[in-house]
Amino acid sequence: MSNLFARSAFLLLAISIALISCEKEVEPFAVGSDSQETLSGDSDFKLSGSCPPGFELTEDGNCKLRSIYQQYNSLENAGVGGLKTALPDYRDGFTPQQIDLGRYLFFDPILSGDGTVSCATCHQPEKGFADGLATSVGVGGQEVSRGAPSLWNVAFLKLFFWDGRATTLEEQMQGPLFAENEMATTPEKLISTLNGSEQYRSMFKQAFPNSDEKIELDEIYLALTAFEASLISLNSRYDQYAHGYHGALNEKEIEGMNIFRSFVARCAECHTPPLFTNQQLAVLGTPEPDGKALDAGAEIPYNDPTLRGAFKIPSLRNVAKTAPYMHSGKFKTLRETVEFYTKGRGHAVPEGENLYLHWHIWEPELTDAELDRLVDFLHTLTDESFMPKRPDRLPSGL
Repeated sequence: MSNLFARSAFLLLAISIALISCEKEVEPFAVGSDSQETLSGDSDFKLSGSCPPGFELTEDGNCKLRSIYQQYNSLENAGVGGLKTALPDYRDGFTPQQIDLGRYLFFDPILSGDGTVSCATCHQPEKGFADGLATSVGVGGQEVSRGAPSLWNVAFLKLFFWDGRATTLEEQMQGPLFAENEMATTPEKLISTLNGSEQYRSMFKQAFPNSDEKIELDEIYLALTAFEASLISLNSRYDQYAHGYHGALNEKEIEGMNIFRSFVARCAECHTPPLFTNQQLAVLGTPEPDGKALDAGAEIPYNDPTLRGAFKIPSLRNVAKTAPYMHSGKFKTLRETVEFYTKGRGHAVPEGENLYLHWHIWEPELTDAELDRLVDFLHTLTDESFMPKRPDRLPSGL
């Protein structure tokens, strides 16, 4: 297939999916717009009836993901797989109103105990839904023990937190909401605060028309989950290449991709396309910042000594936006990060620790040029085309 024909085929597929996503929309949702329609007064908010880009509004009123990757075969029992590999299972099927309500909640510091911290404080859209800090900061400037992971494509994830201690988004969000050094609220205070807002009571009624007048905890969790599950990033230059438009990557980037997928570097065995994670826990022996003791990682929640120092393998989608890297933010650049892997198995394990290192971490002995090409390739995974819009104003007025 010629490059011109491949490009035309890709563009036709992309246009058809975009049309499916928009054909039933009645108002703009996220990209470049806001849910500005009001009810009887300026203080009232009407939630969007449209699905976010990349989703189709079905006859039952739910938003369903639409991606070219859905045309491909499953990765199940297929090893690392090729470029045209299906997506893992994912969360969708929320209503437009639930997603839009979650968007307002996500950006509103009303969710924190003192009204100063929102979900977006640590998960900033312009920083890859991370915060650019080695370790995040909660209410009152309190330091959190680890960095904030990106939220792009969390709809596909099976484990949450760096130590994998949560298995659903609803379970995950309760960690920062109720942690004293993060958002520092309580279930009772959260319910009381939101029920005390006329605007939020109206918005929850729009999103959950069959529920009682009182806002419930599970509705808060579901709305936030609905919004976070809409953060889809699957249209990078890498994806365009994978779908058949080989002009999307230059020679250096293709070389980097081949190194990434090679048996020597073996990056793709853990960071498996198309999500660029195999969703497992791994012990890498990542060094801690100077003066900090070893973070036991997944050993604590799983009560398993073999998982001492184990952390979740993150997706590399939009990784160029989420520096610094690793659970502790030890590495400031992608170049430092990829270099860590070529220095050899266990070279950073603290003295006196006997960690069960992941077997992939060996000595690939990559050259400086090969490391540079890996970084070139990682930059092709950036896609923010479905970036949601920050609300122009918040129901809380904060």
